[in-house]
Amino acid sequence: MRTRFAVLGPVRAWRGDTELALGPPKQRALLALLLTEAGHPVAVHEIVDALWGQDPPDSAVNVVQRHVGALRRLLEPELPAGGQSRWLVRGSGGYRLEVGPDDLDLLRFRALRQQAARDGQPPTATGLLIEALAMWRGPAASGIAPEARSHPAFTALDDEHLAAVKEAAELALEAGPGLGARVLVTLRQAAAQHPLDEGLQARLILVLAATGHQAEALDVHRTVRTRLADELGVQPGPELQAALQRVLGHTRTPGAVTPSRGARPAGPGEDAEEVPASEPDAVATIRPAQLPVDLPAFTGRRNELAHVQELLPGSDASTPTVVISAIGGMAGVGKTTLAVHWAHSVADRFPDGQLYVNLRAFHPSGSIMSAAEAIRSFLDAFGVPGQRIPAGLDAQAALYRSLLADRRVLIVLDNARDTEHVRPLLPGAPGCLVLVTSRNQLYGLVAGEGAHSLTLDVLTEAEARAFLSRRLGAQRIADEPDAVTELITLCGRLPLALAVVSARAVVNPAFPLASIAAELSDSEDSLDAFAGESPATDARSAFSWSYQLLSPAAARVFRLFALHPGPDCSLAAVASLAGQRVGQVRPVMAELARAHLISEPLPGRYGCHELLRAYAAELARAHDSAQELDAAGRRMLDHYLHTAHAADSLLMPSRDRVQLRPHTPGVTVPRLPDQAAAVDWLETNRSAVLAAIEQDARHGGGEHSWQLASVLELYLDRNGRWPEQLDAQTTAVEAARRLGDIPGQAFAHLALGFVSGRLDRPDEADAHLSRALELFGEIGDPAGRSRTLRRLAFLANGRGRHEAALGHYAEASALCRAAGRRNDEAGIANEVGWTYILMGKYEDALSECGRAVAAHRETGDRNGEAAALDSLGYAHHHLHDHERALECYEQALRLYREIRDRYLEADTLVHIGDTHRAGHQDTRAALAWRAALGILDEIGHPDAEQVRHRLTGPAESERPSRQ
Repeated sequence: MRTRFAVLGPVRAWRGDTELALGPPKQRALLALLLTEAGHPVAVHEIVDALWGQDPPDSAVNVVQRHVGALRRLLEPELPAGGQSRWLVRGSGGYRLEVGPDDLDLLRFRALRQQAARDGQPPTATGLLIEALAMWRGPAASGIAPEARSHPAFTALDDEHLAAVKEAAELALEAGPGLGARVLVTLRQAAAQHPLDEGLQARLILVLAATGHQAEALDVHRTVRTRLADELGVQPGPELQAALQRVLGHTRTPGAVTPSRGARPAGPGEDAEEVPASEPDAVATIRPAQLPVDLPAFTGRRNELAHVQELLPGSDASTPTVVISAIGGMAGVGKTTLAVHWAHSVADRFPDGQLYVNLRAFHPSGSIMSAAEAIRSFLDAFGVPGQRIPAGLDAQAALYRSLLADRRVLIVLDNARDTEHVRPLLPGAPGCLVLVTSRNQLYGLVAGEGAHSLTLDVLTEAEARAFLSRRLGAQRIADEPDAVTELITLCGRLPLALAVVSARAVVNPAFPLASIAAELSDSEDSLDAFAGESPATDARSAFSWSYQLLSPAAARVFRLFALHPGPDCSLAAVASLAGQRVGQVRPVMAELARAHLISEPLPGRYGCHELLRAYAAELARAHDSAQELDAAGRRMLDHYLHTAHAADSLLMPSRDRVQLRPHTPGVTVPRLPDQAAAVDWLETNRSAVLAAIEQDARHGGGEHSWQLASVLELYLDRNGRWPEQLDAQTTAVEAARRLGDIPGQAFAHLALGFVSGRLDRPDEADAHLSRALELFGEIGDPAGRSRTLRRLAFLANGRGRHEAALGHYAEASALCRAAGRRNDEAGIANEVGWTYILMGKYEDALSECGRAVAAHRETGDRNGEAAALDSLGYAHHHLHDHERALECYEQALRLYREIRDRYLEADTLVHIGDTHRAGHQDTRAALAWRAALGILDEIGHPDAEQVRHRLTGPAESERPSRQ
């Protein structure tokens, strides 16, 4: 059954002839967003931003997933559970709605508009645009919540409608009055919605006159002129004046958009038609138009364009000069391209001209243009005779500001070095817009001039794909989707790199994209594949212009930064790389961030684009000795190992862990004051530590690899990150085996066996744990044997082999007793009690778990005490003593919250909910389960689905197995 959608007006959908009820407001807005991006993936974070703005709830991602599921069921009710949807597809970190032009009015509108552009014949093209505009039944996605409707995705559709109206009006003027009359209705509606759009009003005036409505055309001009004066404090610009002169017969040149040379603009209270076309003593002022050519294949940047659009001067004539100080970012990210594109799109708002200058702050020749040179070029552009230009920068700047007074001029200052470089070029009166681009962060403009800052990031996945599609053609992209994805990844979504790669593909149309991707992949840690014919299109050259301006200290840290394996790192990690104190590297990192050679996504966290990292690696190999690089890498690994060890020691003080050698000099190990700080550090640095495990195993000695994996084991297990655990411990086993390190192999096999059991790989679990037991025996480590036996017992319980589990526990307890390890004995007692619970021997469980609680309190092990209290509560629950069960659970919950064990806090909340449900307290049960679900979703734990089932299905009688 055919399914159709509409978004050009109210959001609607039909299956066959039946219109579908699209559900609650957020679900309707989600569908609208997916329709605006039909055929392209929309990332989950973009959906959250569209639906909730800057303050999404903690459950936002889960709500999105539920709405997606509901839409799938709505659009395809016959779809079986777990089936692949034909319409709503998951991929690229988000969701994609697959529809064709016949199924969505937006796609049909765009297809007609493109057909009109290709046709070239005004009558036919006008007819196509009229047909396209007839599909609009109001503002795009009308009917959704205003906060969602204000998202750039929807306002961009309104802009498409406005552009099509203007195109239809222009073509209708050439096609004749008959088609002009058909355009008038839509044109009048658009003009009423955009009363200050001078280009649109000018077209309305011309179409009215062409269709015999001259009086109405003159009335429209008077109304617009009055509104511009009252609301903006300005007179009509050239387009409106030219339109009026054509209506009155003053201008016989069709399509003229500027006044006749020598004419002066109308003054306050004057009609343009009352101004003579020339006066003997009038002095002609040149209207500069210096903007470079706009990029024909410009794509993406919708959010950024929407942001800068909001910064146009407002209706208050006293509004200060607007400066966008940071159309900025790293080299090659597209700062100039965006500035020029946006400048062209708003140039009609600045009828007195556009000024552009490349200040060349990062030019390979080093020939930076001074402010004095730039001002002189601007005075020349205005036609100021040389004899009238005074000497000295201050006097020239004063003349420049005087020329700009009472004018609306758009000024683009490209490639600025710093604030002082551009300050003399800023107008002194309102009415002008200044765009500044720079690779440096211009804090001075923001603080001193009230400038607005916009820092460009790399393109999104969808934007990068559209970038390649515009250059290579949609068919070539569609033919090799996997190769396109790899190209985007290898280019790091950097526009300069994508441009170089697409140029190679265009020049060699017979080359498969897969072969070009293979070339890039083979050039790992090198920028050779991104070399262009000129410095402007060479990634290495572009990066070098920023690097050469660094201080020696910043240049060294930038080179060493290439050694860091993870996506980002802390200031302490950078200090360890450099072998310096945190206070020494903080100003260096600020310098690198200002130069956009590194990014600071969060305060005190630093990252680097992969191509910049490759450039830094090239520099490091060329400028730093192998010994220095090895020492820096060891310091970094020591930083992560010793800090992770300290965090793990805080989380489980009584746990046996690998003993470390002292760290090398120059390493910074931050102080972690409590368990909350330990959890925060592990959560923040998890990706970096995992990457360090892999890097040391592949390119280093290997000892750090298995030790880091061992220290990280408990954290990964408790947070349900079992696939990450499996990868890390597999790498650790191989690293320890290559070193011939028996303790390392034993620790890694122990962890690998346990996570294999978590992932339901029983044969692998048995093999690894048996090997660990053997190795711990070989090195005479009874504590290691005891831990291994406890893991074997846990897995035996999971298979229902409770007697075998009790046997393992008895052997482990004897080893601990012989070694005087009372706290470990208490932990085993709790696990024995849990085994009795699984066997239905609840009275025996009370005895063992009660003994464990008392012993843990004596040793001060709050984690062990909480676990035993939770088990004790579970035994009381099954003995139907719900009051005692809740007392035990509440004590366990308090302890878990104190020690910041988020997973076990959620586990206990689930048990509290179960007990409330057993006592017919359904509301309290739901509250506890929702709290647990919030935690599990936050940490990404797989147990979340079991809790979600409790909230939506029948009560569970068993809780998830835990260690």
